[in-house]
Amino acid sequence: MSTPPRFDRGHTDDLMTFLAASPSQYHAVANAAARLEKAGFRQVQETDAWDGTHGGKYVLRGGAIVAWYVPEGAEPHTPYRIVGAHTDSPNLRVKPQPDSGAYGWRQVAVEIYGGTLLNTWLDRDLGVAGRLTLRDGSHRLINVDRPLMRVPQLAVHLDRSVNTDGLKLDRQRHLQPIWGLGDDVREGDLIRFLEQEAGLDDGEVAGWDLMLHSVEAPAYLGRDRELVAGPRMDNLLSVHAGAAALAAVSAGDDLPFIPVLAAFDHEEDGSQADTGADGPLLGNVMERSVFARGGTYEDRARAFAGTVCLSSDTGHAVHPNYAERHDPTHHPRANGGPILKVNVNARYATDGAGRAVFAAACERAGVPWQTFVSNNAMPCGTTIGPITAARHGIQTVDIGVAILSMHSARELCGADDPHLLANALTAFLAG
Repeated sequence: MSTPPRFDRGHTDDLMTFLAASPSQYHAVANAAARLEKAGFRQVQETDAWDGTHGGKYVLRGGAIVAWYVPEGAEPHTPYRIVGAHTDSPNLRVKPQPDSGAYGWRQVAVEIYGGTLLNTWLDRDLGVAGRLTLRDGSHRLINVDRPLMRVPQLAVHLDRSVNTDGLKLDRQRHLQPIWGLGDDVREGDLIRFLEQEAGLDDGEVAGWDLMLHSVEAPAYLGRDRELVAGPRMDNLLSVHAGAAALAAVSAGDDLPFIPVLAAFDHEEDGSQADTGADGPLLGNVMERSVFARGGTYEDRARAFAGTVCLSSDTGHAVHPNYAERHDPTHHPRANGGPILKVNVNARYATDGAGRAVFAAACERAGVPWQTFVSNNAMPCGTTIGPITAARHGIQTVDIGVAILSMHSARELCGADDPHLLANALTAFLAG
């Protein structure tokens, strides 16, 4: 007899809606902002003077969002509780001169972003999305969410050893998608097409940040629908959970901390950008909030010293077909609750004190949790956690949800885990 889900799937249903509506980091921050707007948050501009009033505020910069809620009566030295995440995902991105082709096929030139699993982009129906920059300096989001392009794999008849020797892909030659037929490569063809899709005049677009995405919708999977398959879970799953948690705690003013959501761009390529975790965005927001409430540098130092950040990013669930790649005593499972990520070489920022903070939040939320550590023989990945800790001098703990197929065009997680993560983050932000 099948076992019913332990939790209401409303949160996971909303996550799938969020994933489908966020094919780029620019769409993700716009959708997160819209959710926060419904909770009473208002956007502030970095170029304006800020006031010290209480309530929810947020800053948008490109593909990054920092949102915070100042409770009534918060002191200038009130510490922050931060949920950190990132909005970008590995994918294929359109080059500055995108129009190409050969042998009667019209193609689009793309560049590989981040550590994507290249083979997962083969033989998929792909759309294109991102941000168009207009001649007046304004931006327009674009999302062609229908089958438009495809990266066709070479037939097995022309690569007889593919199933014995493995697929070998040349990053320059083999990942260029087709999107039509024709012998003439017309410069500007793709951008003219996107101008028409966006309802813009010919020649109105002066710049673009565009990427491909699978148009297959997120879906429940399994006999009991206990799994979720979908794109960009790394790391929009955490962005969605963080926005939900921040909106939930902002309903009351009896908070001992100032809760924050900081979702950065460019984590997948090193975070060194003005919208990345290694940039000044988060520190600037926190400092300006202190000073807007009449604080001094001493108040700023006190606030930072008492601040804790949960860096929430997806981690590795134990893979049933490759269990030897995991640490033999640490096997995170789907629907086992969020994971605490540990690496003594500071690839993750967690230490014993951070473990206690996370465990206490999970206990208050009634949420089970697990621990992840890499196999000693395997290199360990990293997150925004160590960067955030080192740049701002704040205690940081690395956590996340265990998934399979990380960095694939389509990833897999337990259907209960997103809700469990959101509950833990809510308890953490509430103090």
